[in-house]
Amino acid sequence: MNAEVLRTYCLQKKAVTESFPFDKTTLVFKVANKMFALTGLDELEFKVNLKCNPERSLDLREAYACIKPGYHMNKQLWNTVAPQGCISPELFFELVDHSYDLIVESLPKKVKIEFKFISA
Repeated sequence: MNAEVLRTYCLQKKAVTESFPFDKTTLVFKVANKMFALTGLDELEFKVNLKCNPERSLDLREAYACIKPGYHMNKQLWNTVAPQGCISPELFFELVDHSYDLIVESLPKKVKIEFKFISA
């Protein structure tokens, strides 16, 4: 698992864009201009910050040592995931999907309608 695998997976989703909002060492993935995943590109260990609902977030942190509260994010709503050998690729991609879905579900109704039109 590495940043290029994450990038390919995120960009295959509907209406996803990527950017370097902080500096050239952090890659951010957005849908409707709302962030759902970000990763550092200069770290020794590959880690991804992913949005998560609070209850699930706590369950995941208890179940997996490689999932911790999101660094410099809302710690109840974001997890930092270091997938190297700790979780299966399937679970990792399911966590990415969950983060993406939470953002899409939270979009205002007007944006959701436009989003569905764009993604149809």
